[in-house]
Amino acid sequence: MLQQFSRYTTTWVDTVNKVKAEAWNNLAKPLATPFFEWEWLANLESSGCAIAQQGWLPSHLLVWQGDVLVAAAPLYIKGHSQGEFVFDHQWADLSYRLGIEYYPKLLGMVPFTPAVGYRFLVHPELGNNPWELSKIYDLMLAEIDKLCDRHKMSGCNFLYVDPNWKHELESRGFTTWMHHSYIWENQEFTDFDDYLKNFNANQRRNIKRERKSVESTGIKMRVYIGEEIPHYFYGYMYELYSDHCNKFWGGSKYLNRKFFEHLASSFRDRLVFVAGEVADYPQPVGMSFCIRKDDLLFGRYWGCVQEIDCLHFNACYYTPIEWAIAQGIKRFDPGAGGQHKKRRGFPATPNYSLHRFYRDRLRQILVPYIHEVNAYEAQQIQAINNELPFDFAEPELHI
Repeated sequence: MLQQFSRYTTTWVDTVNKVKAEAWNNLAKPLATPFFEWEWLANLESSGCAIAQQGWLPSHLLVWQGDVLVAAAPLYIKGHSQGEFVFDHQWADLSYRLGIEYYPKLLGMVPFTPAVGYRFLVHPELGNNPWELSKIYDLMLAEIDKLCDRHKMSGCNFLYVDPNWKHELESRGFTTWMHHSYIWENQEFTDFDDYLKNFNANQRRNIKRERKSVESTGIKMRVYIGEEIPHYFYGYMYELYSDHCNKFWGGSKYLNRKFFEHLASSFRDRLVFVAGEVADYPQPVGMSFCIRKDDLLFGRYWGCVQEIDCLHFNACYYTPIEWAIAQGIKRFDPGAGGQHKKRRGFPATPNYSLHRFYRDRLRQILVPYIHEVNAYEAQQIQAINNELPFDFAEPELHI
């Protein structure tokens, strides 16, 4: 039992590995997102993916009540803007023209993971006490301001913020920047055919054709979870991911083989692999990699050994949706990008980043600019969704 209203102390650590997994997960596991759990963050750091040499210096803030960890903020000091999927490069260019150093900056997000859910991690026993929560948030943000001042950082940025938490930052002077993702919502569908009834006749026919296109090649789609996952899948998924990045994304290969292979022992119970298999072929010809937590599914990576028409749509959208319906999944976030998603069941849905600028000139220019961009972004979301060939619940826009 925590002692309410007692004194809190703060510390900083340069790796989550300096925090006991159980203590960290007491804060992280109650959250909807799986990506703040100790095993995921520790793997990113231990594998050498999210470390100072890669431009991600872990600087995690911890709040203690005696020897009990009661709050934490996963944070990174960044020397670039790669791997964030919120594109502030124009801000960096503006800073350069103004003679202001944009980097380093402080970033709150899970590295390389554009999934909504960022918030300060707080012990669940404090969650029902608004006064105590407010006290902790004020303390944490004051410590963050001190860190940014000490390291002469241009700003503090929280990306993919939990929409139910963003008002805590707005009320403390942060500026909200709206973006959009493409998210599938389960409208109590009974099966994939029931899901297809949501589409107009033309797109329903297109999806059926895209499913049959893969079936006609002899490829069978299969979902593997937990202990069903063959051990070689982890290294093989890295090879597919690496090849895909090299072909299409250039410098966006942020993860290494060690990260993927370590998932077998650290995160297996959350993993979902969708494999396209051919009889007598020793390995899947294409495969996607997803994460599940309770009734949420997150698409992460995909790759194939050869380009097969519509295999991507089946491995990344249709088979995961079919499986999600059968499993009672309520929400599926397929990952960044949207060129192909929006006509296949994923409406545009707002997500938010929150920003504090420590340089007066940047703040004077960027805050009103962001307000203008938000109005345009809201129009874009509406325009995208007005043209979708299926029925869905309109997302709420909070700006």
